[in-house]
Amino acid sequence: MQSIWLVVMGVSGCGKSSLGQAAAADLGLPLIEGDDFHPPANTEKMRTGTPLTDEDRAGWLARLADELAAHPGGAVLTCSALKRAYRERLRAAVPDLRFAFMEISREDAQSRVEARAGAHIFPGSLVASQFATLESPSGEAGVLTVQAIAPIGQLTADVRRWLEETAR
Repeated sequence: MQSIWLVVMGVSGCGKSSLGQAAAADLGLPLIEGDDFHPPANTEKMRTGTPLTDEDRAGWLARLADELAAHPGGAVLTCSALKRAYRERLRAAVPDLRFAFMEISREDAQSRVEARAGAHIFPGSLVASQFATLESPSGEAGVLTVQAIAPIGQLTADVRRWLEETAR
């Protein structure tokens, strides 16, 4: 397969990190964990239950775009990429970028985020703001929508099959 750049995206609690790790391992690509690139001010805002603004996300998205571009052989990035403008910022760095959108209900996302309370920077109180910000990428070119509650093995296989089909 040719070089692949994939963003595993969706609201908090959808399973981006789990699918990102599995897809990166399956594809033999490095994983870029988007949360690791938030500046301390963003992390503190999230930790205290304050939603991030477009301005808060601008520098973070620029860093993620640079990280993607720094991997000429491809990479898997986990990133919420909630708005089309955010996805376009990442696409500008890597024109062949693909997105796996992990679609999940508000209730399931809320339950998952609350289950990991204390172990993650993102509190359950911010789940509603994620859904309010989300501009679904379904229908955009280069996007695969998967059901986040499916087993990780199935999701990984679906992503691989889709990437192989779109590489033809």
